[in-house]
Amino acid sequence: MSISNLRKIESIIRGKKTPLLFLDRGIIRQKFEELQKAIGNARIYYALKTNPHWRIVEVLERLGAGFEISSEQELNLLLRRGISPEKIIVSNPVKTEACVARAYVAGIKLFAIDSSAEVEKISKLAPDSKVYVRLAVSNDGSQWPLDKKFGIETEAAVDLLHEAQKKGLMPYGITFHVGSQCIEIESWVKAIEKSKKVWELAMNRGIKLRMLNIGGGFPIKYTEYIPSLKDIGKRIRENIDRLFPKDVEVFVEPGRVLAGDAGVLVATVIGKAARNGEKWLYLDVGVFNGLMESVGGIKYPLTSLKDGKFEQWMLAGPSCDSLDVVQSSVLLPDLDIGDHVYILSAGAYTTAYASRFDGLDIPKMYLL
Repeated sequence: MSISNLRKIESIIRGKKTPLLFLDRGIIRQKFEELQKAIGNARIYYALKTNPHWRIVEVLERLGAGFEISSEQELNLLLRRGISPEKIIVSNPVKTEACVARAYVAGIKLFAIDSSAEVEKISKLAPDSKVYVRLAVSNDGSQWPLDKKFGIETEAAVDLLHEAQKKGLMPYGITFHVGSQCIEIESWVKAIEKSKKVWELAMNRGIKLRMLNIGGGFPIKYTEYIPSLKDIGKRIRENIDRLFPKDVEVFVEPGRVLAGDAGVLVATVIGKAARNGEKWLYLDVGVFNGLMESVGGIKYPLTSLKDGKFEQWMLAGPSCDSLDVVQSSVLLPDLDIGDHVYILSAGAYTTAYASRFDGLDIPKMYLL
């Protein structure tokens, strides 16, 4: 986000209590269009868990996006906004019975599976639905791996699709996830190749699949190198074209890449200290009320509008828990208590993860 936009935000927040999260609608639109161009005719389903604010839903719905949900609460948010059930898919491989039943009654017919228990649940509560199997794939190159909790291997995936078919469900496709903030393009290539094996094995057992869901994981620029969306999209398209029939339906479930770069989290310095030769800055936002991903290694770009020589700081949040350390070796000028720090690329998984632990405020969100 430009310095001029930061100055605009600074003028808006005068007299307001931080932390505050600002999202730029123009950047959301720009990232959507960039992603759509990169992946061609794939259908985009925004992963609502990333940032479920209704104004983001409004922006993306106008652009033609669909939405991927994981819970009954997310479904209710979309239905309240008038989103058509035809634009909603349920990709959480482990759903509550209430979620499945509510989605089915609402008219949603696309559900992810990766276990017999889930097949049984959906066949009972959402008969005749379409299902797509979650394939276990490598999460090499992901800064936030997602490969342990979900997904099954090739032959087991085909067996599960066959089981679903016997229970009256329609085996519709395959899905995978290369892990969040993935910077290794070949992870998508390997996952597509593995999906092709499932596709062929299913066909050999009389199961005709129609859809390949390549999940999300597209990275944004924090402080380290990332491949471009153009390059990622090119390799994805090349390999889908090489391995799959021309009429395959391609779904994609982006989250971070649409909302992340659009966000600026504004925090206030609430304390300073020198400890064991290190300088510490304490902010009114930290791990528990907005910056949970810093625990997993996400390093946010930070800046200030204050002039001065840059120094190295340890950056910590406001709670009384020692886990609440956001980043080390942060370069900022010598800030005073009451000064603002701008945390960039903060539109994804900040307010969504935030809690009120220790009585902390969750950042209020504004759209520019």
